[in-house]
Amino acid sequence: MTSTDEPRLRHVDCLGARGLHRMAYWEWGARDNPRVLVCVHGLSRQGRDFDVLARAMSDHCRVVCPDVVGRGESDRLADPSGYQIPAYVADMVTLLARLDARELNWVGTSMGGLIGLGLAALPGSPVRRLVLNDVGPAIEASALARIGSYLGVPVQWDSEAEAAAALWQISQGFGPHTPEQWLALTRPMLRRSTAADGRTVWVPHYDPAIAVPFRALTPAAAAAGEALLWQSYDALRIPTLLLRGAESDLLTARTAQQMRERGPRAELHEFPGVGHAPTLVAPEQVAVLREFLLRE
Repeated sequence: MTSTDEPRLRHVDCLGARGLHRMAYWEWGARDNPRVLVCVHGLSRQGRDFDVLARAMSDHCRVVCPDVVGRGESDRLADPSGYQIPAYVADMVTLLARLDARELNWVGTSMGGLIGLGLAALPGSPVRRLVLNDVGPAIEASALARIGSYLGVPVQWDSEAEAAAALWQISQGFGPHTPEQWLALTRPMLRRSTAADGRTVWVPHYDPAIAVPFRALTPAAAAAGEALLWQSYDALRIPTLLLRGAESDLLTARTAQQMRERGPRAELHEFPGVGHAPTLVAPEQVAVLREFLLRE
């Protein structure tokens, strides 16, 4: 079994309300390795966010990093109402069947953590270790408002550098990054497009319609969703690691403490100088994950 410097791009057909859609996933390491790690990104991100972590883990396991539908190389949905956690969980069940993974570990950032929580709480789930990166059952309304201020808003940029600068302005919570690290995180977030005047421009590599159900969320629906998430969390009986940016506006210290005391009694690790959410690029962040994921 050998590790590789670049991932393989593959696809799997998933069933939605209006038929089939293709979900892309990036695969690292040996395909025949029975040890599987699935890494799932945040709301408007994509699977290449995990390149650094995948390279660090591919000597030990097969690493699979999907582009959740509507993002990256995956299809966009005709009906935006399909952009919701239960539908994403169903897509991941299809992916796991393709992978033929009887047991696996899961790393989920923000939205990816909620998908993992939903999957891990299912009876008979193959998830054996769970990492929740800066997310829990209770999500702060102020953080949702911040994300909603830019999610799905039409934008275009004349260069990768201009795009990287603009994305950095809305991503300060990710914490310190070198210019090289940030550009590596930015490039997969962009796709080329043609402006009205014929110029080549760069635009975000996700369907703006993912914002439709996000903006339709009512306080009552949010409260009901939080109750269901706590129910799922309390049902977990697997080793769980909770990562938190010490300055996070989405996962509060109070919620993190509750997660230490309830359900699987998550092991908590905070990263100073970081908000929402740690990108798992810095060596010290990767080291924390490797220690937990490789623990016997």
